[in-house]
Amino acid sequence: MYEYHTLPNGIKIILSHTPSRVTYSGVYINVGSRDEVGADEGMAHFIEHSLFKGTEHRKAYHILNRIDGVGGELNAFTTKEETCVYASSLSEHLERCLELFADILFHSTFPLNEIEREKDVVLEEINSYNDSPSELIYDQYEELAYEGHPLAHNILGTKRNVKKFTPERLRRHMERNYTPERMVVTVSGNVKMERLVRICEKHFGGFQNTPSIQNTRNSKPEFHVFDRHINRHTHQAHVLIGCEAPDIYHGDKTAFTLLNNILGGPAMNSRLNVAIRERYGFCYNIESQYVPFSDTGLFYIYAGVDLDAEEKVRHLITNELLLMAETPLTERQLRSAQRQMMGQMAINDDFGMNEMQSIGKAYLSYDHVNTLEEMNADLLSVTPADLLRVAQERFHPEKFSTLVYGN
Repeated sequence: MYEYHTLPNGIKIILSHTPSRVTYSGVYINVGSRDEVGADEGMAHFIEHSLFKGTEHRKAYHILNRIDGVGGELNAFTTKEETCVYASSLSEHLERCLELFADILFHSTFPLNEIEREKDVVLEEINSYNDSPSELIYDQYEELAYEGHPLAHNILGTKRNVKKFTPERLRRHMERNYTPERMVVTVSGNVKMERLVRICEKHFGGFQNTPSIQNTRNSKPEFHVFDRHINRHTHQAHVLIGCEAPDIYHGDKTAFTLLNNILGGPAMNSRLNVAIRERYGFCYNIESQYVPFSDTGLFYIYAGVDLDAEEKVRHLITNELLLMAETPLTERQLRSAQRQMMGQMAINDDFGMNEMQSIGKAYLSYDHVNTLEEMNADLLSVTPADLLRVAQERFHPEKFSTLVYGN
């Protein structure tokens, strides 16, 4: 069971109590790359990097040593819709972690010399993505799918934008967007809720909300259908085929999640892995992903294949999608798929870091987090007819968008 609390300033707290000596903690902020406008594109990611570069109380070295110095780990990430700062530590160091989160989120100064140095780091990160077609293709696919909408923004931004970021602009962006009512403190570990609330009141309670000036989430993005082949000097063809999918609040989210797991989830017995890798040996890596956003969703299948096998693989992928829309699963097949996914969820939640992040994101989105038992019950309520209907609604050749990197 999860425990919840909301501070007077709007910061939400969620705790999953576990007996582990290690505590996983983090702060989720409802701000991502889709909340950027124009020349600010890439700023959420750059701020994520720059949070560790200095505050009113600490220099960069002291920030990094604060958690690492006691054997913990400190990190952060940015997505299209969230930013997360998180840490793992021994339970006795939980307050150390939470105090540091508050310091970097509300007192960062963005020293000019550190910011200029970090620009080079982010520019090299952009270069690294450009040199990795298996990663770059996802970003370019989303740029094409949501062209003209903030969701199309590359999380890393552009080199031109990054070079022009200044400490003043970073501070203004944080003041407008990184406000208490957009934050969730999430913890998984051996700690009592009363102690967690006291710590959060001490270190987060004094910060007040300021009105958010910009809101880029008031228009639903339109999904564009395309079929694009881009010449790149690669040793294999990189293929991405996808379509629009349910958003995080849609009633079909659970059914589509199961559908994705059946088609190209992490298990070796996924339909795509069996039909294309195991049967023909056309690829080393083939997988599907379902990425739900607050007002839309993406489903895509990625395969890295021999250049001569590209057309054949595209045909086989399309066949598997159409098969899901034409032939319902038997009750036995469905129960097997549900049992497999319930096992995957249990194993994932057994790792405290995964649980801390999943409950933080869920609480940020839904103001509530389902237990594993509730998620299992939801999954078991899916019927063969549900899966068939969802597949029929989504898997039409005229709704598929395809991006291929190759010679």
